[in-house]
Amino acid sequence: MLPLESSNLGTEMGDVLATAGPIIFYIIVWGLVFAGTAIFLGLFIPFITGDSLLFASGIIAASAVSLNIVILAIGVGIAAFLGDQVGFLLGRRYGRGYLDRHGGRRTQKAIHAAEVFYQRYGWWSIVVARFVPWGRVFIPVIAGVGRMNYYRFLSSNLVGALAWGVGLTLTGFFAATIPGVKSVSYVIAGLVIAASIVAGVRTWRATRREAAGANLP
Repeated sequence: MLPLESSNLGTEMGDVLATAGPIIFYIIVWGLVFAGTAIFLGLFIPFITGDSLLFASGIIAASAVSLNIVILAIGVGIAAFLGDQVGFLLGRRYGRGYLDRHGGRRTQKAIHAAEVFYQRYGWWSIVVARFVPWGRVFIPVIAGVGRMNYYRFLSSNLVGALAWGVGLTLTGFFAATIPGVKSVSYVIAGLVIAASIVAGVRTWRATRREAAGANLP
């Protein structure tokens, strides 16, 4: 009886390990999307938390049978929506001073550009900002600082999360079904992610240098 029980336990552990891989993948992607705007992670690594991440994850989902594109895309949409909601509430709670305390000249330029963009386009700025690295980081917060009507922001945030989060993830998924792309999809996804990390590190280092220079007497 013991060998049988051991065999069953081994099978169950194998099932758990096989399931944990996709779950970890989902959590990493959703976590990066959420953190990109909720805790300003997109300010330091704007590319790995943005379009490249969604497109690459869609490509990977097309080639990995253990990944479900519906679960991935819906989760990305929810994470994007919640991240902007947090950013909006931070801006509403802490105001303009909260933004002034973050970063050097590069950050302040991005904040100013986001303010102009928001004032010009209003409701649509929340949707369009999803596709602009500095925009998706700061415009939700600026909408909160500007006391935008909560339900107007809610609707624009929902549209933006669907168009950007779900849309780009599905774009990557269907791109990988093209002959010639599917066979090298992991290589393409790896190159996209690697390039994003390099660009993100360079942006982070430049921001650190500017912040250090601003603190010099």
